[in-house]
Amino acid sequence: MGVKSKVQGLMKIVVVKERRPGETRVSATPETVKKFVALGCEVIVESGAGQFSHISDKAYESEGASIASSISDAVKGADAVLKVSRPMTGSEGQDEIAALPEGTLLIAGLNALTAKDTVDALAKQKITAIAMELMPRITRAQSMDILSSQSNLAGYKAVIDAAARFGRAMPMMMTAAGTIAPARVLVFGAGVAGLQAIATAKRLGGVVLATDVRYVAKEQVESLGGKFIVVDEEAMKAAETEGGYAKEMSDDFKKKQAEAVRAEVVKADIVITTALIPGRPAPKLIAADVVADMKAGSVIVDLAVESGGNVEGSKLDGVVVTDNGVTIMGYANVAARLARDASSLYSRNLFNFLSPMIDKESGALNMNWEDEVVTGTLVTKDGKVIHPRLTGEGDS
Repeated sequence: MGVKSKVQGLMKIVVVKERRPGETRVSATPETVKKFVALGCEVIVESGAGQFSHISDKAYESEGASIASSISDAVKGADAVLKVSRPMTGSEGQDEIAALPEGTLLIAGLNALTAKDTVDALAKQKITAIAMELMPRITRAQSMDILSSQSNLAGYKAVIDAAARFGRAMPMMMTAAGTIAPARVLVFGAGVAGLQAIATAKRLGGVVLATDVRYVAKEQVESLGGKFIVVDEEAMKAAETEGGYAKEMSDDFKKKQAEAVRAEVVKADIVITTALIPGRPAPKLIAADVVADMKAGSVIVDLAVESGGNVEGSKLDGVVVTDNGVTIMGYANVAARLARDASSLYSRNLFNFLSPMIDKESGALNMNWEDEVVTGTLVTKDGKVIHPRLTGEGDS
C-alpha cells in the first residue's frame, strides 16, 4: 500500500503502530481522523495500527486517512507523529526513534520523568517531543489529560478483574436459604482511578471503604457512597500539591496510616491500591505480614505495580497466590485491557491538545510555544532536553 503525496501547506499527521509488548491501544480512531481531516490535515495511518483496538485499516480510510505499509513509509515528511506509548530505542528491540525524521513533533505518553534513555534519544534525534503525561492540572487542559482518561478505565477494570477472581458474590443477597453478606472493598488512593474503583464497587453492591493521604478526598469518597478512613487530619490537609497530586508523606504519617488501615485490610474481601507519586517509586502500603493475615480467597489488585507496587509481593504483569490463599493481581497497562474505549478517550485527548494549534485557514501547524499546555509538556526541542523537571530546574 502506498501513501499519497503531501499536499503543499497541509499538516501531515501520522499514526504509527504500537510495538511495545502488551500495548493494544492506538493514538487515533476513525472519529479523530475525521476531525483532523475536517481541519484540513493530511492523515497517514500505518497499516495495522488499530488492529488490537478492533479498528480496521478500511475504517480509517473511510474517514479520509491514507494507509502506509510500514513505519518508514508513514513518517516520510511527517509534521506530527502520534503514539500511545513511548517509542522504543535500539536497546529495546526495533529502534522507532531512529525512524522519525529530525524536527518531527512527537506527541505521546513518554514516561519522561523515569525513561531518561528515551528522552535522551529523542533529543539526539532532534525530535520535538511532547510528553502528554505531564499535562498541567488546569481547567482548560482537563480534556487533554491522558492520566485521567486512562486511570478512569483502569479503576473500573481493576474492580471487574477482582470481582471475576473473587469466589463469592459482591452484593448482599437475601434468599429463602439465607442471606449472603456483601463483599467488603477497600480502596487505597482516591484519585481518578480510586474514585472510579469506588463507584464501580458500589454499583456492584459492595461495602466500600477508602483511604487517601489528602483530606480533600474525604468528601469525594463519601459522595460516591464510600466510607473515608481518617489517619491524621492536619497532615492530610497539607498533603496535596498545587497540581492536585499527593505529596510524599513523612515516615511518622506512614506508620500511623499503616496502623489505621491494617485492621481494614485484614477484614477486606477485595483491596484496590492506586497510590502513585509522579516520577518516584510507588509507596509501599501493604506489607507481606498484613497480606499473611488476610482471609483466604481475598483479592488484591495493585494498580501501581509498574512503579514498583503498593503491595509487597505483587508481581509486574502477573498474578500471585500467597500461601494463605490471597490473590495479588499486578497487571501492567490496565487501561489497555479495555483497548477500544481506552483508544477512544486517548485519541480525543490528543486531538483536543493538537487541534487548537492547527491553522484553520491553511491547515498548517502553528504551535504557540508560550502556551501553558505546551511549556508544561514539551521535553525535547532543537536537540536538547528542556523540561525543567528533567534539567533539574523544576520540582522533582
